[in-house]
Amino acid sequence: MPSIDVVIELSYEACLAHYEGRVGQVHTRSLDGRRVVFPAEALRRVVTRDGVHGTFRLTFSDTGRLSAIRRLG
Repeated sequence: MPSIDVVIELSYEACLAHYEGRVGQVHTRSLDGRRVVFPAEALRRVVTRDGVHGTFRLTFSDTGRLSAIRRLG
């Protein structure tokens, strides 16, 4: 399965906007500089009371759908 590593820095308040549906997609950059957009609902798996901070590996199905998000390190 294809994967890409991204840096995500979102406050809890920004995550709340995603969670409440006011924002549908997360826009970030991969470690190699590519623009990455994925569904905000994926953040539910990794959000903490401080928000989402760190480097994450996004894994995609062969059809290009996000299948997993996992914190690295």
